[in-house]
Amino acid sequence: MKDFKRIVFFTGAGLSVESGIPTYRGSGGVWKQYNYQEYACEEAFIRDPEKVWDFHDQRRAMIADCQPNIAHKIIAEVQRRHPRTTIITQNIDGLHQRASARKVIELHGSIWRLRCPESGVIEDNFEVPLAERRCGRNSWWRPDIVWFGDALREETTDAALRALRQCDLFLCIGTSAVVYPAARMPQIAVDNGAETIEINPEKTPISPLFQRCMRSSAGPALAELFPGYI
Repeated sequence: MKDFKRIVFFTGAGLSVESGIPTYRGSGGVWKQYNYQEYACEEAFIRDPEKVWDFHDQRRAMIADCQPNIAHKIIAEVQRRHPRTTIITQNIDGLHQRASARKVIELHGSIWRLRCPESGVIEDNFEVPLAERRCGRNSWWRPDIVWFGDALREETTDAALRALRQCDLFLCIGTSAVVYPAARMPQIAVDNGAETIEINPEKTPISPLFQRCMRSSAGPALAELFPGYI
């Protein structure tokens, strides 16, 4: 692994399972228990912001009680030793940063940021529960995350694409590969000649793209690939 200069970790919900955070679509996943149309789209927020915020306050409280796992720590250590390493994540939990990672591209935003639709102001907020849900007389703070039906930010997508086109090692960890446009991104690393590894307990729709597939949870697989990094 020491021979690679530009490493990209592409991470999904499966990475945080070992921290106690359930996936969204897998067994026991969030969207098996909740209808996203009631809690995770702009229409639901407009219809009943209090209900949507009750749901997200519960999520924030649950995530706040979780800690980065060995996989997060290994990734952060890889980045420390290989400064041109980039982390592209679909996760909104902030656990990469809590493990001391830098240069984290959050495709779907962060549950620990708020955005005011009226003013456009974006700010960090770690209160649990959120003390003030309104950001103005006629507007509510909303979580700065990508809900169903939202578009990814152009600057975020551009940063991810640059990293994917330049990387020489691409590791895809814990993603179901069914959420677009994120699911298309691994193909870019492949097309640009990177070495590719998938880490996932189960086969995914994009598994055939990879030179090596490790059917394992993230922690043990990364410990095997990067011995001495934790």
